[in-house]
Amino acid sequence: MPHDTAQHEALQIVTTTEHKDDALKIAHLLIERRLAACVQIVGPVTSVFRWKGVVERASEWQCWAKTTAARYTAAETAIREHHPYDEPEILAVPIVAGSESYLHWLAEEVTQRRTTDG
Repeated sequence: MPHDTAQHEALQIVTTTEHKDDALKIAHLLIERRLAACVQIVGPVTSVFRWKGVVERASEWQCWAKTTAARYTAAETAIREHHPYDEPEILAVPIVAGSESYLHWLAEEVTQRRTTDG
C-alpha cells in the first residue's frame, strides 16, 4: 500500500451529545470554520458509562468529523467551547488508509483558502 502524506495525517474525531440539535450545531461550526471536511451525525446510540461513581445509561448522538492532524487542536477547542457536557468525549482516530481522491478532498476542505472563502 503506498504511503500518502494525506493518509497519515487524516483523522476522524468523535464526540457525543445528548441532543441532536447540539450535534448539528457542532457539525456546522466545524464545517464553517474549516476544522472538518465532513461531519456525520449518527444516532441515537446507547452509551453506558461511569460518571462520578455511578453507572449511567444515556441516549446520545455521535458526531464523526473528518479532519487532519494539523486541524485537531483547533477542532478540539471549538468542540469544547460549544459542547454542553462538563467533560465531553473527544477522541481522534487516525485514518490509516483510504481513497486517495477522498483524502485529497478532505485535506483541501480543511485548508483555509482566503481567496474562495470570501
